Amino acid sequence: MEIHGLQRNDPWFWMKERENPELLKHLSNENEYVEKVLAPMKDTREKILGELRARIKEDDSTYPFVLHGYHYYKRFEPKKEYPIYARRKGSRSATEEILLDVNVLAAGKEYTSVPFPEISPDSSKIIYAADFTGRRFYDLYVKDLKTGKLIGKPIEKTTGNAEWANDNKTIFYAKQHPETLRSQWIYRHELGSAAPDFLVYEEKEDTFGVQVQKSRTDSFLFLASYSTLSNEWRIIDANRPLEAPVVFLPREKEHEYSIEDGGDGFYVATNWKAKNFRLMKAPHRASKKEEWTVVVPHRSDVLLEGVTFFKTHYVLSERVKGQTMLTVVTRASGKSSPIPFPDPVFVASVDTNPEYDAPFLRYRYESLSRPATVFDYSFMTEKSEQRKQQEVPTFDASLYESDRVWATARDGTAVPISLVYRKGFEKNAKAPMLIYGYGSYGSSMEPWFQRDIVSLLDRGFVYAMAHIRGGSEMGRHWYDNGKVMHKMNTFTDFIDCTEHLIKLRYADPKRIYAEGASAGGLLMGAVANMRPDLYRGINAGVPFVDVLTTMLDDSIPLTTGEYDEWGDPRKAENYKYIAQYSPYDNVKAQDYPHFLITSGLHDSQVQYWEPTKWAAKLRKLKTNGNLVLLFTEMDAGHGGASGRFEALKQTALEYSFYLMLDGQRE
Repeated sequence: MEIHGLQRNDPWFWMKERENPELLKHLSNENEYVEKVLAPMKDTREKILGELRARIKEDDSTYPFVLHGYHYYKRFEPKKEYPIYARRKGSRSATEEILLDVNVLAAGKEYTSVPFPEISPDSSKIIYAADFTGRRFYDLYVKDLKTGKLIGKPIEKTTGNAEWANDNKTIFYAKQHPETLRSQWIYRHELGSAAPDFLVYEEKEDTFGVQVQKSRTDSFLFLASYSTLSNEWRIIDANRPLEAPVVFLPREKEHEYSIEDGGDGFYVATNWKAKNFRLMKAPHRASKKEEWTVVVPHRSDVLLEGVTFFKTHYVLSERVKGQTMLTVVTRASGKSSPIPFPDPVFVASVDTNPEYDAPFLRYRYESLSRPATVFDYSFMTEKSEQRKQQEVPTFDASLYESDRVWATARDGTAVPISLVYRKGFEKNAKAPMLIYGYGSYGSSMEPWFQRDIVSLLDRGFVYAMAHIRGGSEMGRHWYDNGKVMHKMNTFTDFIDCTEHLIKLRYADPKRIYAEGASAGGLLMGAVANMRPDLYRGINAGVPFVDVLTTMLDDSIPLTTGEYDEWGDPRKAENYKYIAQYSPYDNVKAQDYPHFLITSGLHDSQVQYWEPTKWAAKLRKLKTNGNLVLLFTEMDAGHGGASGRFEALKQTALEYSFYLMLDGQRE
């Protein structure tokens, strides 16, 4: 391959041939090799799998949300992999009506993904989306809840994104390109009509995708075009679905905005003259920025991540010093009330709030040592009432504690690290540690409760989450300084966080394991090339490691939408910068840590051939005898296996990999 007068040679390029029998046999052999290597850990692996399963409440259910007089929820039945979506009319004690039993749909299938259905405005019908391959192509089905029968034929190969108009018969949905998987078209479908579905909008710019969503007031349908650094929204009156969409504000380079209907106008979260975003009010129509008025001004130390409008209040989702915050504002008076939280490290987020007229906010709260808990915050009393805490059998929260420390990166930047461990842990440099990182797309890695990690904590591990640049934990600048021509900060931050934890004696320097998936898998590949001595073992899940080849091929899914994240290597400057860190291109003759690399044959986000080629190249060039294990899910995509119990098998495999290297065999 040659570009900019520079050449690369890739002897494993042939692995891109998905249907090649040699390739399929190779992947099968790799899986068999993993099982052979981990065979001595069979008992430990089965024990861990038992622990993981024991922490799942088999007959669990969600706390119901209320919509148009119905209480909606999902529940699970013992030994069943998939949810049952149901509702009760009028109260939580009324007779149950099953909307959809996903276990029935999944019968005989290796993979099934069916999100919560979209409910029609008159509560008589649902749209449900089903993917049976893991490639994120969803067929849409419309079900009549009175008869239990499907209406018409399924709408095939969509993104799964669909919304109802207010007439209860018109459906808007998004469809992706069959090869690039870019969400490119919005169609309108009318129940009972023999006419072909109408193309409402085509997104022609190849760096943009498009989706449809409905305002919480139910008054508008929004067609949101999005790229990494720019947005454009179109408006349709939900009561007049046949009208053409109207552009709210034309797209502009590096202007990101989103709109919410507040009943008395549109409210715009925008980075126009506001790096960390501000909230502005606009009229109920297409408008110019000069017409907008400031509602919440820009703050250099607070990132505005979202806003949720109710009839009497609105709720700001904010980030302050790396922590999520929820602030409730009374619309009439402007009074601002932050919701207080008890833990030093936590996650607070707006939960399901479908009704605009609701007198309360439903939110979710959790931490590394506290299971997810659903609260309702009363706008009248300004008090929170707990509704449901995630039940985790065999788990005792009093045995664990979480903490946060700050590492100083090599350029002087303070980087937060979240930690969890068993109480009684001593910082004596004797413990094994698993450190996790991501650092891309502005996605903040929250200190969520992870019931699976308890199996490692109970075996003496410290679990650390490095909030490195490339996310948005510390504000928008945190993202800007970890992408494109600043991407190296992501990798050096992770290395510096690891070294800082060693210095603080949280871990035995010879027993440190690193984990990251997708873009976090790229992180794993980069740090392995840069500092292979720091880690005993690395777990790279569905890793994006062949950055140059992928970003130079605009026929591969998602490539064109990623130029603002990684740079466009068709430009010499971007090419040379990416070439410094692209994990596959920088594998060299040196000692490497032990590797476990996982992949999915039907992955639509990171194509299976990237981790497959990377494993082959590592084996060829590494100068020590350490393991390179490649495990490919042959019937799944980017998210792995779909069933709630089936997915645990890969976790048990990963944990047995760490424990084998750590000498912990049971």
